[in-house]
Amino acid sequence: MESPRIEAVIRERHRLAECPVWDEASGQLVYVDISAGKVCRWDPTCGHVQTVSLRSNVGSVALRREGSCVVAAGTRIGFLDWQTEQVEWVAGFSQDTARSSFNDGKVDPAGRFVAGTMPEATSPGVWEPGQGRLYTLGADRSLEVQLDGLGIPNGLGWSPDHRTFYLVDSLARTVRAYDYHLQTGAIANPRLLYQLREEDGMPDGLCVDAAGTLWVACLGGGKVIHLDPETGKQLGTVELPVSKVTSCCFGGPDYSDLYVTSASDWLSPQELLQEPQAGSIFKVTGLGVKGNPSSFFSG
Repeated sequence: MESPRIEAVIRERHRLAECPVWDEASGQLVYVDISAGKVCRWDPTCGHVQTVSLRSNVGSVALRREGSCVVAAGTRIGFLDWQTEQVEWVAGFSQDTARSSFNDGKVDPAGRFVAGTMPEATSPGVWEPGQGRLYTLGADRSLEVQLDGLGIPNGLGWSPDHRTFYLVDSLARTVRAYDYHLQTGAIANPRLLYQLREEDGMPDGLCVDAAGTLWVACLGGGKVIHLDPETGKQLGTVELPVSKVTSCCFGGPDYSDLYVTSASDWLSPQELLQEPQAGSIFKVTGLGVKGNPSSFFSG
């Protein structure tokens, strides 16, 4: 494998860029800036970023049909029309004592939107464990809880045969594998795939390549780690020029480019001087692997 090349392709200082997804139909990268309450899509042919501002933190975005996408913001899930920049809110959950909000989410291979919730911090950088949930939105717009008692559910992905589901728990610093029933969306039989050390940072977003191996962003660790789900071993590391690495996805014409998002939140003015590219979105080439197209929400 040649040495990977890392380029900041979107040099805006996002507060908390997250949840990148490549839209093959438009040839654009869709993502959110959680803290800024923005849903964005970047056109690499001209460099333009279309930005839609919402009234609350936006946890995640996923593909729907051409010209629209699914967004999870606050306690609600809706459909964003890129042309009108309006959202039709279709589902949500009642607020609880932990004051939870939607976090990372993706569409499963059967067309369901799967998204986690995280509790509000009790103090800066401190969360009560066991308050996170994982929800599934079906094509009929019904919303149901699939997993409960999580810390901060984050990066999601599926094996190429769709029989295994991967989920990050940022609070526990774990990547876990589950049995996945594609017909029903049921998730069962959790097992530990990888435990991150404190010096690795917190695991955040993840993606799965065409060979079935995992790429996990390390918030505070300044890197993306490459994992073998069969052995639970680390295969390699991509070091980024920023510390707050948040998520990743494969994209580009043949899905050989790894797009990596980052954040500038939580950095002091001095740290921002030391990390001038904090909050940028990077393209990594030369990894020698490819990803698969993302699924579209079926409703």
